[in-house]
Amino acid sequence: MKALMLVTDLGFIAYWLITALHLIPAEHLFRDYTNPILVQWNWSFLPLDLAISATGLTSLRLLRGGSPQWRPLAIISLTLTSVSGLQAISFWVFARDFDPAWWIPNLFLLIYPLCYLPRLVAAPGQLR
Repeated sequence: MKALMLVTDLGFIAYWLITALHLIPAEHLFRDYTNPILVQWNWSFLPLDLAISATGLTSLRLLRGGSPQWRPLAIISLTLTSVSGLQAISFWVFARDFDPAWWIPNLFLLIYPLCYLPRLVAAPGQLR
């Protein structure tokens, strides 16, 4: 869990830096990427994704320091991560747009937290 959270949380920060700097090649952008509504939709994820990274990275720091406060922050971070993936996948379903380059990362965001959340909520202790 720790490694996946770290990679995911740093990945969100990297994605937004890359997006802000327009470093994604045009052939890898989603359909209608320049449509102003889709640009706004994409950027609407920024606060959510940064909240995920902030709570996730803080929880990992607290876990490393032995603080029991890591658990609630990890639960929040993982829940928000799954929500972020669900929102994106829902959009692509309603848009009837299937592009594995966008579906795979968002399915990962939706599913991976579900592997850890039940144990985090139900049982105390550190997860590996």
